[in-house]
Order: sequence, then structure tokens, then C-alpha cells
Amino acid sequence: MATIEDVAKKAGLSRSTVSRVINRHPYVTEEKKKLVYDAMRELEYYPNSSAQRLRTQKTDTIAVLVPRLTNPFFPFLIEGLEMVAVDHGFQLLICQTHQDKEKELSFLNLLQTKQVDGLIFTSIENDWDTISSFKECGPIILCNEYRSEATFPVVRLNQVKGSYLGTRHLIEKGHQKIAYCGGTTSELGIDREKGFRKAVKEFDLEVREDWIFRDPFSIECGKRVLREIRAMEDRPTAIFTGSDEIAAGIIKEAKNLGVNIPEDIAVIGFDDQPIAELMEPTLTTIRQPTKEMGQKTMELMLAMLNNQAIIHEKHVIELPIQVISRESV
Repeated sequence: MATIEDVAKKAGLSRSTVSRVINRHPYVTEEKKKLVYDAMRELEYYPNSSAQRLRTQKTDTIAVLVPRLTNPFFPFLIEGLEMVAVDHGFQLLICQTHQDKEKELSFLNLLQTKQVDGLIFTSIENDWDTISSFKECGPIILCNEYRSEATFPVVRLNQVKGSYLGTRHLIEKGHQKIAYCGGTTSELGIDREKGFRKAVKEFDLEVREDWIFRDPFSIECGKRVLREIRAMEDRPTAIFTGSDEIAAGIIKEAKNLGVNIPEDIAVIGFDDQPIAELMEPTLTTIRQPTKEMGQKTMELMLAMLNNQAIIHEKHVIELPIQVISRESV
């Protein structure tokens, strides 16, 4: 088995130079790097990554906390994160919390015990005081999820604007009886409902509390919501939903019940997942630049890890959001 001394001899360089190349030390010429990498390949020498990490106190690993991977939004977000991470020699550790507070805390302990270099939240389960207590353990970024009291950098979208634009789109299509379907357990969900109410109020329309459906997040929830609407005597003619999954459930159940979309009820989603274009009818939705959000988040994380810039604790990157008009409205 080849050793670092063998690599140094083969490359015609000192052991310390080879070590600097392996540990990505600055101020090593490209010519010497090539000599070392060529020698390593020829000798089939692989550095002891565990020993490297012990020396540098680095893992080259970023933990990404997601509530559930069955929601297609998160794999696309992770893809954006990974595109940047891999290019810079980092790997991702994907941690599903399943919206469990204790699981979230166990993953936060990975940062505290230096098993990862940084941590990215895409959803938050614990209260802010609990989360903020890990501030000194390493870089933490909020991506997609956010809190007004946050003392970490945030990469986000304007959720109030997104739901406002979607609801206004329904109103401009002639709808005055509009239902809302979305979560309220997070600030993100609360902001989406704010945007809905803002648009309805702006056009002097009524907000019917029996047309407000809270906390659904899946296709099955969408099916249930449509059944509840169909059981009403006075029904809405349109519904704004907080995700394409909910909207897909509504459209699927509409076919089962013989309900025509958008003639009997118009539907608008949120995210612009690939399923939006595959639905029949195709789904009008709010497009979030999901991959770009992942890329921007990882770029910010790398800047924090490399001390390339002083990142203020209230640093916010906000990405654009737009309505994509299709056949369901």
C-alpha cells in the first residue's frame, strides 16, 4: 500500500509539499498540484480522510434539515444546494425531521459536536430561543423557512407577495368567492394567508372563514378539501392553495366527482413543481426559483465558512416570485 512518502518520491517533491496539496493549502503552484495528483493516481494512493479531519477540525459536510423528502419541493432545493457544494469539495448530509422537535435537536447536535461544518434549515420545528442557542456552534442559514426574530442569515421568497399575486390573479379572472388552503404553523404559512387576505380586502371581497382550510400539505389533503367544498350549499368558485401537491389532490378528486376545472372551481397552486405541467388541466401556480434558492444558500454558506465576507446576522437574500398562468384558472 502506497504512503505519502511514496507519493512525494514519485512526484519529486517534499513530503510537506504533498501534504499541503492534499490538505488544500494555499500558495501551492498548479504545476506542483498536478505532479502530486498524477503520482497519487498512478500509485492509487488515497488520503486518510479521518486523519485529515482530525488535523483540520473540518468535515467538508453540511447538514440540511428538511421536514420530508416526499414533498417534491425539497429534492429540487437540495439539487441546487448540491450543485454548488460538490463544485467546492463539500458533501451534504440530508436530515429528515418529519416535523419532530426532538429529531431536529438531535441534528443540531451534529453541529455542536463538530460532526458537520455548517447547518441549513429549510423548515423549523422548535421555538426560536432553542434554535438560537446553537448560534456559536457554527454557521447556520435559514433557507425557504424564516422567522422575523431570526439572528441567522436568510435566503427566502416574499410569501406575502406570492399569495397576493395568486389571489389577485383569480380575482382578475372574475372570481369573487375564493377559498384559501394553506398552513399556519410557521411564519411562512402565516405570511401566505396574509397575502391572500390582503388581495381579497383590496378588492372589497368577503373572507369567509368556512372557506379557509388550514394545515393541509398533501395530495390526500387536497382531495379532502374538495369533498368538503362540494358538501357546502354556498360554495367558492375558486381556491388558492399553498402547494402544488394540494392543488393536484383537488384536481384528481374533481375528476372522481365529475367536477369541471376551471368551470366549476378554479385552482391555483404554489411552487411550480413539474407535476404542474403534467396535470389535466395544467396547473396555474406561483413559481418559486427553487434551485436558485439552493444555489444562493450554499454560496452564502461557503462564504461564511471561508470568511470571505462579514455576513450580518440579519442578512437577507430575497429571490423573485411570479404567477405562471395555465389551464386550471
